Amino acid sequence: MHAIGVDIGGTKIAVGVVDDEGRIVAKTRRKTQPEDAASIDSAIADAVAELSRDYEFTSIGLAAAGFVSSDRERVLFAPNIAWREYPLAQRVREAIGRDDLTVVVENDANAAGWAEFAFGPAREASSLIMLTIGTGLGAAIISDGKLVRGSEGFAAELGHVRVVPGGHACGCGLKGCWEQYASGSALVREAKRAAHERPVRAAGLLRLVGGNPDDITGPHVTQIAEDGDDLGIELLTDLGRWIGEGAASLAAALDPEMYVVGGGVVAAGDMILTPARDAYREHLPAASHRTIAPIVAASMGNDAGIVGAAELARLDLDGNRIDAGA
Repeated sequence: MHAIGVDIGGTKIAVGVVDDEGRIVAKTRRKTQPEDAASIDSAIADAVAELSRDYEFTSIGLAAAGFVSSDRERVLFAPNIAWREYPLAQRVREAIGRDDLTVVVENDANAAGWAEFAFGPAREASSLIMLTIGTGLGAAIISDGKLVRGSEGFAAELGHVRVVPGGHACGCGLKGCWEQYASGSALVREAKRAAHERPVRAAGLLRLVGGNPDDITGPHVTQIAEDGDDLGIELLTDLGRWIGEGAASLAAALDPEMYVVGGGVVAAGDMILTPARDAYREHLPAASHRTIAPIVAASMGNDAGIVGAAELARLDLDGNRIDAGA
């Protein structure tokens, strides 16, 4: 059984044909213009037309960064794309010109989380929290084998749980959100600040960027840490601890069986995951009287959005098959 998964980014889309074992058997990409919503619809239709020459399918899942309506039809708001109450599923269906298609919209973190749950390290679990640590902090919650979407589709925006009252300003309009401390952007902010305020200690980092702190990126921090640089190790350790402390707080409310951590920072591996695990154990309520949920790295990389969106397009909101496939 084949389905199409579409991972929609700010300036490009990745589209793949996915079989029922979670394998991508064909893939293509298109550039898009985030300020022009119609260009995204057209790009998806064009990519689907290319893939349909060799594969048959009746369902398409669209993984979108933003707030998705509970009926999986609309993007209510997206921070980086011109979607406001946008009927994405309908527009894509019209652009493709096939009334027989099942087209559903899923939050991109939900799609990634479902891929790891269905085909990755969490496939033996019944509940998990997926954390995608990239520019921001995305999340997915799966409980008793079902995605937790909430009454309006806004659930699992864990990056906007406030952890520091009056803390750093967040793009959501609030201050002190978790993603301001546990994200790639937070890592880069702290690295740049260290380079400005402690240039001697940041000498290794500054060498990588020709002496300009404003050119520092997350991979630069990982690189110097892998080379044994004290500042790089400190920065990654701090990020890991923020991840672990937040995960421990979530355990009080959700008690997941497992945490899966994905996103660009996973390239740092145990330099982030080990301090995350340590902080989780230290801050977990009643830690000596409960099982310590493992914190593991995601396995599907950049393909998770495609795979998860395709698989979710085969399922209704209750997790039942709606597509017999081809």
